[in-house]
Amino acid sequence: MKSKPWKSYLFWIILCEVVGILSGLLSKDGMEQYLQTVTQASFAPPPAVFPIVWAVLYALMGIGMARVWLYGVVPEKLTAQNLFMVQLILNFFWPLIFFNVMAFGFAFLWIILLWILVLAMLLDFRKQDSLAGFLQLPYLLWITFAAFLTFTVWMQNS
Repeated sequence: MKSKPWKSYLFWIILCEVVGILSGLLSKDGMEQYLQTVTQASFAPPPAVFPIVWAVLYALMGIGMARVWLYGVVPEKLTAQNLFMVQLILNFFWPLIFFNVMAFGFAFLWIILLWILVLAMLLDFRKQDSLAGFLQLPYLLWITFAAFLTFTVWMQNS
């Protein structure tokens, strides 16, 4: 184990939270317009739920990546880190595509790709550290729910 593991946890959690905050800030105007002009899914949670859920999910992502970083096997750890970074980039851009551009069909394809990457990341994390993989399960479930929301919004507004 590396010395001062809390630094790894702090780094990865902060990285994830900053990505989420920046994406939220960049899509804020689009979200406001979306809420005013777009027919939403009847099963969509209230807007206030999303930042809370995402803050928790980003923390879990960061904790999982920190565990892989600290305890993983070196060659396989690089694959896990690459999957993590690619899914984080896709995660960052999804709100911009959905809210700012309102390209709902493209956003649905994007979130399906994100779902595949999150599943691959979860499985790869699990090989490195079972808890790291388990911590990604809420993220995968939320992305699944978000994909249904996205598809519904696309169908209702096309």
